[in-house]
Amino acid sequence: MSTFIVPRETYHGLGSLENLKAIEGKKAVIVTGSGSMKKYGFLDKTINLLKEAGMESAVFEGVEADPSVETVMRGVAFFNREKPDIIIGLGGCSAIDAAKAMWVFYEYPEATFEEIIKPFSVKPLRNKARFVAIPSTSGTGTEATCASIITDTGKGIKYPIVSYEICPDIAIVDGDLAKSMPKNVTADTGMDALSHDVEAFVAALASPYSDAMALDSIRSIFVNLPRAFEDGNNLEVRQAMHDASCMGGVAFSNALLGIVHSIAHQIGGMFSIPHGRANAILMPNVIRFNSRDTDKYRLLAQALGKETAEDFAGEIERLRQRVGIEGSFKAYGIDPTAWKEKLDAMVQNAMDDPCTGTNPRKPTLEEMKKIFEACFDGKIVKF
Repeated sequence: MSTFIVPRETYHGLGSLENLKAIEGKKAVIVTGSGSMKKYGFLDKTINLLKEAGMESAVFEGVEADPSVETVMRGVAFFNREKPDIIIGLGGCSAIDAAKAMWVFYEYPEATFEEIIKPFSVKPLRNKARFVAIPSTSGTGTEATCASIITDTGKGIKYPIVSYEICPDIAIVDGDLAKSMPKNVTADTGMDALSHDVEAFVAALASPYSDAMALDSIRSIFVNLPRAFEDGNNLEVRQAMHDASCMGGVAFSNALLGIVHSIAHQIGGMFSIPHGRANAILMPNVIRFNSRDTDKYRLLAQALGKETAEDFAGEIERLRQRVGIEGSFKAYGIDPTAWKEKLDAMVQNAMDDPCTGTNPRKPTLEEMKKIFEACFDGKIVKF
């Protein structure tokens, strides 16, 4: 028996932010990033819509690009002072991910970070607050997922928190908020969404439900990501990418992921490369590795009018190039000496990453290292 978890309500389409007026509560805390939501007026609009709903609000600002344990704990202290019954993650994935982790510690002050990073270990939530997610980037789909990524800056490791409990109660997927994304962020987040679809489609826990979401999202991304990259003011395209990202979030939240993410978590933690960009560099070689144990990439190739897993890997490489993403970590600018110094630790951490457990092919330590090395140099991996 399997489950399929989604937010209780998902409002989507241009202007869907207006649905905040229908939310019931006494006080909301809005968790947001370092300025874009304020700069483009969406923070004020959110506050005003909550006022129309008869709700007070307070704002926790300044969540960084890769939210840290320290930021989460500062947010928990803020929650404890303000005592919200509605928590709103507003902005990029970092703001929403941080708000999810804050929510856990707000409800369970005695919990430790070491406890909640164990998969599916979060205790039942919604004793103090419900959660609303409003994304401004079209990438992680975190508004519909059971996951949150928090960085331990001291160790240089990204920890995935995975629990059905942290799936938002309400998701608001309004493409108008995404028009503020610059081209590089559009590219990185779009390729991140694609990686969620591709990994979910072949993951060990994939189902007909998750496959349908992933496949439709993949088709949409190949059409709409180049358009969004070239003309970010096209709101219909922005909405299409926002919807594709959310569908990818639903897919991977239920099917889980694979070693693209196991590896990207380590490289991102060590070298601060944007997560979606790392995924874009890794995907083709991981497809080549996994295709020896699954035939499902052929179905993805056929969805694009192609035939083989190698054809599909090539289509990703062409899309990656079209949106200005490098073909290797060396080309991105990671120092070769620093890479070599940290390689063995990254490989071992990738082997231990929870995403490795649902990859369709179990890598050996040596195979994992070969993927790292090939993607650093921009070479095709061979086994």
